[in-house]
Amino acid sequence: MLTFRGASHRLCDNVSRRDFLAVGALGLGGLTFADVLRARAANPTSTSAKAVVMVYLPGGPSHIDMFDPKPDASAEFRGEFKPIKSNVSGVDMCELLPLHAKIADKFAVVNGIQSVDTHSAELLMRGHLNGPSKRPVFGSVVSRLRGGTGSDGMPHYVALGGENGSDPGDPSYLGTAHRPFKPGGEALNSLTLVKGVTPEQLTERKQLLSCFDTVRKDVDARGEMAGTDVFTQRALEVIASTKVRDAFDVSKEPKSLQERYGPGKRLLQALRLAQAGVSVVTVSVAGTVVPVGDWDTHGKNDGRKFGQFEDYRQRLPVYDKIMHTFLSDLYERGLDKDIAVVIWGEFGRTPKINKDGGRDHWAPSGTAIVAGGGFKTGQKIGDTGLRGDRERARSTPYTPANMLSTLYGFLGIDPKTTLPDLTGRPVYLLDDPEPITELS
Repeated sequence: MLTFRGASHRLCDNVSRRDFLAVGALGLGGLTFADVLRARAANPTSTSAKAVVMVYLPGGPSHIDMFDPKPDASAEFRGEFKPIKSNVSGVDMCELLPLHAKIADKFAVVNGIQSVDTHSAELLMRGHLNGPSKRPVFGSVVSRLRGGTGSDGMPHYVALGGENGSDPGDPSYLGTAHRPFKPGGEALNSLTLVKGVTPEQLTERKQLLSCFDTVRKDVDARGEMAGTDVFTQRALEVIASTKVRDAFDVSKEPKSLQERYGPGKRLLQALRLAQAGVSVVTVSVAGTVVPVGDWDTHGKNDGRKFGQFEDYRQRLPVYDKIMHTFLSDLYERGLDKDIAVVIWGEFGRTPKINKDGGRDHWAPSGTAIVAGGGFKTGQKIGDTGLRGDRERARSTPYTPANMLSTLYGFLGIDPKTTLPDLTGRPVYLLDDPEPITELS
């Protein structure tokens, strides 16, 4: 319920402050929508309408068994799958990804992304893991720097899917106003006026707010109280508007397209949100979207019914179909210049197959797929060697920070920007602000 509460005393119209002003309901992971909007009006530095959709494959997808095949390596390295040629010369991929092979000109394969061996999206979303105070995640930074909500109260940062340790959604020292909007259950059903409240009554109640006693405007260290009047106004605007709710509603898409997406409808939702004005949408693609749980396939010893390659024989055909639909839809809508897509996991898998018939964690070489954004697609970036057991052929390998730098630049945000931490000390968004130059 969107409510406004306070001490027990009378307002200018003789209404008790213990009585609350109810116009709509919205619970977002423990926050009211007002919390999500709070402080977003402060210090905007970018007005770009461009958006990023970040697709996260939790558990660590196997680079060798998907987009970085090693057909000339011995069997214990190359695995069971054969590579197939794509519509781009020199860009081969797993035989279980034939639909990807047909649209390889629409994405770039970035191999050899160096990460760390930890099951968490923290590094992907923050760009670093070290330090006593963690940096804010990518979406929170964009929310803070873009200032305010988008058109018609559209939030700047939405996270879809919360399974398997997906987007941590932590704004750190930027404050709770920059946590992601996490729709689900009653939260999404609440993006409307409560029964019995008309738009006219909403207008009257907005005017009633001007009679409330003055709220202290002092800003605490985390900015928890900043922009109270602004976020309240915007929360009311969201509830009065149908645009936000409609953006989440994939049923408004043609049924034929919904069927093409199949279990990947949250990707369709992500595209609708980005098209409607959301700046950053993170999407988790795991067991509820593709079969056999997450992407952490060590072998049968990890409690799975099947081993690494049996898992992928079930998983990849479904993944191939939904991602082909998603990426094709991006281009068919003509959004490939305004929306950038990155698809990645926290690390790759060991080039050598283990004793259990699977692959373990391999931080030196992960793979990311990049589409849209006006980037240079139809190419393979990076070389992990004959067996996929070394870093890319570069003196300093690319890292998640370099990918985030590329995405910040696309959104019109200087990756060398600083933001104050809890002590007021300016902190760079990234330790390494170098972008992936081959994509430009």
